[in-house]
This record gives sequence, C-alpha cells and structure tokens, in this order.
Amino acid sequence: MLKSNRHRKAEFAALLVALFAASANSAMADSKWEKTHPRRDQVNDRLARQNHRITQERKEGDLTKEQAVALRKQDHQIRKEERTMAAQHDGHITKSEQHALNQQENSVSQQIGK
Repeated sequence: MLKSNRHRKAEFAALLVALFAASANSAMADSKWEKTHPRRDQVNDRLARQNHRITQERKEGDLTKEQAVALRKQDHQIRKEERTMAAQHDGHITKSEQHALNQQENSVSQQIGK
C-alpha cells in the first residue's frame, strides 16, 4: 500500500522531532559533565577516540589482535589512574594530573597505526 506524500511528510516530521528531543537530552547531560569535570571529560574523550582508532586500525589490518589488546590494556590503566586521581579530589583532577595523563595517552597514541 502506497502512502500519500502528506503522510510521509508527517512521519518524517515526527521522526525529526523525536531525534531532536533525544539529542537535546543527551547534550544537556554531556554539558553538565563537561562543565563540572572539564579535565576528566577531556581525558576520557581522548581515551574514547584512541579506542576508536585502535578498532579502526585493527579492522584495517594495521594492528594485530595482540597489539590491539596491549594498547587497550594501556588505555585501561590510564583510565584507572584517572579515576584514582579523581577519587582523591572530590571527583576532579588537577591540571598537573591531566597533563600527566595526557603524556601517557601521547605514548599510546604514537603506537597506534605504526
């Protein structure tokens, strides 16, 4: 059964409204985290991007399974350290801690895709 053009437009509009509402809710949650924990957010966003890069390099065959596992293990250790640091400062990390974590992430980043 063919839908009328008007019916398709109404469905499309409803879909857009639902998508907009969902994205607005998730953006508000992200904004709160970013505002209250900007250093942790930066570190964790970077870890997420590195994880994505590891996945891509593995799919493309540039990393072996063992290399990907080792890199993810290093990233997991950085994340664990970030949580430990935050636990010592009421959920926040200092600039110097952020700097130290970023240096560790730099080391892992350089190993991805070699």
